Amino acid sequence: MNARIEGKPGPVKKRTTVERKSDREVVVTRTINGPARIVFDAFTKADLLKRWWVPKSMGMTMLSCEIDARVGGKYRLVFDHGGPEPAAFFGTYVEVKPYSRLAWTNDEGGEGGSVTTVTFEEKGGKTLVVLQERYPSKEALDAAGTGAAEAMIETFDQLDELLVALGESSGQ
Repeated sequence: MNARIEGKPGPVKKRTTVERKSDREVVVTRTINGPARIVFDAFTKADLLKRWWVPKSMGMTMLSCEIDARVGGKYRLVFDHGGPEPAAFFGTYVEVKPYSRLAWTNDEGGEGGSVTTVTFEEKGGKTLVVLQERYPSKEALDAAGTGAAEAMIETFDQLDELLVALGESSGQ
């Protein structure tokens, strides 16, 4: 039996959950196979985010990714979604606590935009990621639906794959 493979952490059994917690809030929860430091970096470094953020099944590509992950810093993600014009998502970071918490506005929706908060809690080399989207009203959440949150299931699978690739490239 190969001891190196046997000693590696196994796949995470608990998969992604998506729940509408209230009239204004959707919460996505996933345990990621990697330390909080690397998972946090995957959310805040453009070169990493580009490698996992877009669900492959949606047929979209990320054309550009700008991230300034500091309080007051901006982000802008531009996607080719097959339509006549690219789609842009942008906003401002309102909270940045390295390796534990991020929050940003989603300004492309104007006044009806949500605020996304992500927490990272490491236990035994794995990280519990809780992504909360809070909307200004029930109507705003109803209009947005839960499609984007549900796409996080595939997206978080891709994040797990990225962390495996990063571990292999660093010789871990």
